[in-house]
Amino acid sequence: MTKTHIVKVRDRTTGKKYTVEVPEDQYILQTAEQQDAKLPFLCRNGACTSCAVKIISGELAQPEAMGLSPKLKAKGYALLCVSYPRSDLEVETQDEDEVYQMQFGRYFARGKVKFGLPLDED
Repeated sequence: MTKTHIVKVRDRTTGKKYTVEVPEDQYILQTAEQQDAKLPFLCRNGACTSCAVKIISGELAQPEAMGLSPKLKAKGYALLCVSYPRSDLEVETQDEDEVYQMQFGRYFARGKVKFGLPLDED
């Protein structure tokens, strides 16, 4: 029998708190939804930051989380859509734009894009 863990999720946007029981071999988001949790998501494949959370306590595994850099993972961020619990866990949803900015802001926060030479006109 697969071991299960209690996962507590606080949704910052709505203020709602969910407590769900998640098997170690199941994605947290999918299992939470099956238990009537209404959590943010978009792509469901670990490529965006819509379901990003900050880990408050506990451990999880997220080997398929392409949408988070190793640096953000090391700081305790995770993507619920591709995360498996490894202990009882407490997490808080994050603003997608904030996480995106932390990850990619250094590339986009440098002002307007400057274009090269104009195209030759006929």
